[in-house]
Amino acid sequence: MKDIISKKVLDMQPSGIRAFFDLVLGMKDVISLGVGEPDFVTPWQIREAGIYSLEQGFTSYTSNKGLYKLRLSISRYLKNKYGLDYNPDDELLITVGVSEGFDLALRAIINPQDKVLIPLPSYVSYGPLAELAGGIPVYIDTKKDKFKLTTSSLEKAIDKKTKVLIFNYPVNPTGVSYNKKELEEIKKVLLRHRILCISDEIYSDLTYEFEHTPFATLSGAKNNTIYLNGFSKSYAMTGWRVGFVCGPKEIIAAMTKIHQYTIMCVPITAQMAACEALQSGRRSVEEMKREYRRRREFIVDALNKIGLRCVKPDGAFYAFPSIENTGYNSLEFAHQLLKREKVAVVPGTAFGASGEGYVRISYASSLDKLKEAMVRIELFLKKDILAPQKYLRHRAKSKRKFADFA
Repeated sequence: MKDIISKKVLDMQPSGIRAFFDLVLGMKDVISLGVGEPDFVTPWQIREAGIYSLEQGFTSYTSNKGLYKLRLSISRYLKNKYGLDYNPDDELLITVGVSEGFDLALRAIINPQDKVLIPLPSYVSYGPLAELAGGIPVYIDTKKDKFKLTTSSLEKAIDKKTKVLIFNYPVNPTGVSYNKKELEEIKKVLLRHRILCISDEIYSDLTYEFEHTPFATLSGAKNNTIYLNGFSKSYAMTGWRVGFVCGPKEIIAAMTKIHQYTIMCVPITAQMAACEALQSGRRSVEEMKREYRRRREFIVDALNKIGLRCVKPDGAFYAFPSIENTGYNSLEFAHQLLKREKVAVVPGTAFGASGEGYVRISYASSLDKLKEAMVRIELFLKKDILAPQKYLRHRAKSKRKFADFA
């Protein structure tokens, strides 16, 4: 059968996240800190809007671009919050999550052999989707720069075939983000070389240390930016699959052309729920953000206490601790931790070679589960040197150590 399958697809590696979590299926008593999904359910009023739309018989197709009401609401939201001005008629497209938007953006702009710059570590889809679009991924190692893209490393990666930079912040998996001054420096390089920016800002609402600055708000950047965002992370709407893309009308028209032949439109129920999210969901977003911030404080402090160096993330809901002092590589650490203590984390190498020596831990889980996970991870780190009779005593001691955090 291999001669039937596309060589491009055969050569593609499976998702490092999904491949690892196939191992978790069927295991009992596993604490999963791997999937990048809020542990909260979608706020009730948003769910109710979806239910009501079905009860009222809204079951038809929408415009390929999405419900005008939703596009208008997004346009007004971006204008009010960031001063971003996008015309809902021709500069905004509703997509099946940010993932579809990203796929459409690449297919709309990439010609064969165009180069796509991707800072590493990065979300697992970027490289494969660039290849499927006919582009050549060019990976930029950010590890030596505290996982931040610098103008120096960006300049070194650019050549005459470079078409676009994929720029995600806050970053999945590291939680690193960029302040306005840092973004301005990156923007200057892109404009000087006439390189587009696909800006994936799905975690924009989950920025803790400073205000998030959309790339398109930078002076001169709007017409050079394809802005991606959505409802999955901020509103706990992962299963609804609603994202949106904003950009120059020529690019949005090209993306819409592909979208109408592949997806046609996002389900109307999900779109109507998204309308309600923008109308009444901001309080819920802030409540969830406060809880993520509390968990972030705990997880970073706990990881450092048990000997896994971890820098406090600027945003998203991931910690990215170093496991270099454990004697394991990233994949071995994750496999052994799952096997011996039943805690699931993602190997840093799932996000590119730059992730070696690290693992991704999601703190989108209850504080009680995070505390128990830290007890198990500490036991895992010490199990090789603990005599069996000391194991249970150390477990009780470890549990007391984390119990007081509130």
